[in-house]
Amino acid sequence: MAGAFVVLEGGDGSGKSSVLAHLAETFGGLPGGTLISREPGGTPEGQAIRRLLLARHGDWEPLAELLLIAAARAQHVERVIRPALAAGRLVLCDRYIGSTLAYQGSGRGLPETRIRELHAWTTGDLWPDLTLLLDVAPEQALSRGMARLAADGSGEDRFEALGLDFQRRVRQGFLDQAAAAPARHAVLDASRPLAEVKEAAAARIRDLLGLPAGGR
Repeated sequence: MAGAFVVLEGGDGSGKSSVLAHLAETFGGLPGGTLISREPGGTPEGQAIRRLLLARHGDWEPLAELLLIAAARAQHVERVIRPALAAGRLVLCDRYIGSTLAYQGSGRGLPETRIRELHAWTTGDLWPDLTLLLDVAPEQALSRGMARLAADGSGEDRFEALGLDFQRRVRQGFLDQAAAAPARHAVLDASRPLAEVKEAAAARIRDLLGLPAGGR
């Protein structure tokens, strides 16, 4: 039986990590198992590219940035995501092509058609069954994101450092994607209390999998 591919998208500071941890706990007992991953990352090679991309000292041209992300994704899809789906697993991923369209497309100004063509070539045109978009005002998201970065000391603040106007373009890019493909997107108000956002996300996945309310 084929698995299901669910992606969490949203700006930095939208609460994706907390929601993903809740979903991992909620659906961890599914018969086929659940795989938790993230982008860039998901493989050792992808992690190496992540370190290159997200450190503030990096000075990548938008096209170079896109190609690095595509390389990490090609590895991730081939080595991790497709095998998990073929084994009937639920795949929960923090970021995927939606972030590329929002950040490198809407944010950086690269042509959406080129991004989609590259995605089709490098992944066999693999798209999520469901994208959960955690939507929050850029001002609130940026404040949350900077607080998280100060706490974890990761240094992965290059996109936050691009400022509020960039974050606004990214948010609009996410919303435009959801409006263009509403059957495959669920827009969740991430300004609500975190417990409500977590349960709303879990409810959408239950609907996708045909599980009863509260089921796993």
